[in-house]
Amino acid sequence: MLTPVEQLFSLFDQTACILQEELRCTYLEAIAETGENIFHGDVLQEEVSELNKKRLTNEYRQVQLERFANEEIRKAFQLAVLKGMKEHIQPHHQMTPDAVGLFMSYLVGKFTANHLALTVFDPAVGTANLLTTVLNHLPGKQIKSYGIDVDDLLIKLSYVNANLQKHSIHFFNQDSLQPLFVDHADVVICDLPVGYYPNDEVASRFVLKAESGRSYAHHLFIEQSVYHTKEGGYLFFLIPNSLFTTDQSDKLHAFIKEHTVIQGLLQLPLSMFKAEKAAKSIFILQKKGANVTAPKKALLAELPRFSNKQAMQVIMQKINEWFETEKRVLK
Repeated sequence: MLTPVEQLFSLFDQTACILQEELRCTYLEAIAETGENIFHGDVLQEEVSELNKKRLTNEYRQVQLERFANEEIRKAFQLAVLKGMKEHIQPHHQMTPDAVGLFMSYLVGKFTANHLALTVFDPAVGTANLLTTVLNHLPGKQIKSYGIDVDDLLIKLSYVNANLQKHSIHFFNQDSLQPLFVDHADVVICDLPVGYYPNDEVASRFVLKAESGRSYAHHLFIEQSVYHTKEGGYLFFLIPNSLFTTDQSDKLHAFIKEHTVIQGLLQLPLSMFKAEKAAKSIFILQKKGANVTAPKKALLAELPRFSNKQAMQVIMQKINEWFETEKRVLK
């Protein structure tokens, strides 16, 4: 007996394979096309033969999307996208690990517990896997959300992903370091794109531009995110552990100190990464404002393997105790 996630993945996979052959496109493009079909309840591609149109329609009719929970839809879609990414590898086509997305969702929920309404923004949205994970774990809140990505295929996948989960997200297909037309956010979440930014002219407008040579994209994303956050708003970044040990880190540190207070730094287990130099942490900032007070002590921890339930329970207890101590401060 297939689980709901396996059922849905099978639907995405089998129908995408038919469309991939018919449309002569990549598997990832076919996933976007079949997702659109499932959402609209019809085969939208005119190039598809009558025989395959019947096959696809028959497959789609066997699954009623409303019977599935959002997390089941998200996970099944994520599995299909991961399959496509293995065939179509590009350095920026990487997905935030599920365990990290779930843990980030937990942290966003804790820090925004007193907010009834939120504006959430992801400036490097990718396939919207991280953003929809967070939205799925913020029940009972009125949420307006935005996602931006420069890659047109990723933004199409994110749009389809959000539609299937019935999330109303405003997507923009653009470079996030260009001028943005999004509302200032209560919460920014971002798995930072790490590396050098190729457009020196755009980089020159930022405080965190390099004095010489190429600027770091991840530094510029932090600066842009801070500018697009409301006073008192929170920023949750997935950062490389080397963030503060590079040649441009002094400038970054000064910028963060000037504009934000550090709420926490949680190092992800090294076992999650192929090499130690690829290891990452969750960095939590709060933008300065009239009622913002720095915590007496920032939330600092090295996270154990997520599969180690006992060790995770100990860490969660410590995190909950930290929130109990600091909750007078967190508005």
